[in-house]
Amino acid sequence: MSLQLVIGDKRYSSWSLRAALALELAGASYSEILIGLNKADTAQRIALHSPSGKVPLLKTAEGPVWDSLAIIEYLAEQYPQAALWPRDTYARAVARSVCAQMHSGFVALRTHMPMDLQRDQPLTDMPAEVAIDIQVVCALWAECRAAFAQDGPFLFGQPSAADAVYAPVASRLRSYQVELPAEARAYVETIYNWPVFQRWYNAAQEEHFG
Repeated sequence: MSLQLVIGDKRYSSWSLRAALALELAGASYSEILIGLNKADTAQRIALHSPSGKVPLLKTAEGPVWDSLAIIEYLAEQYPQAALWPRDTYARAVARSVCAQMHSGFVALRTHMPMDLQRDQPLTDMPAEVAIDIQVVCALWAECRAAFAQDGPFLFGQPSAADAVYAPVASRLRSYQVELPAEARAYVETIYNWPVFQRWYNAAQEEHFG
């Protein structure tokens, strides 16, 4: 069985984007099953594939793998040559740490600035807690870049799982026209110039679910 990735709208589904970027990083051959979100039959359609009732989900020969971080770990083990995680032990630990921080944190940013790849306008009023989240994200990016990015423009130099996890955050900061420090602006530009992100972004521009 070839890999199949069950995803939500490319325009909105940030966690689906993370899993898709990881698959591209791995160099894995896969197909997509796209389910429009927030529709009358969305839950029913997702339930046909996902035991969690959520997307993304990766269908493998052994069975389903759900949750973006679990999908990333599965791919890292199945495609070790792709180096989804940095090869250096400490850099790899930090990469996992910042991914876990994204997975469980930055609630205000995620709540008030949901991913919308067709959006290009600022928030009318940015809550203080969102501004704090943005400051923390920018500081985190700068710390990773300073410590581990000697050989490339991504968080750990070369593209990694960490970039797959933070690409949707970069997209939010551009979609909502957030003023950023120079280091963060450069990283957002890196994500938007990343061919695998560009393919997803371009597809999201064509989505028009009724």
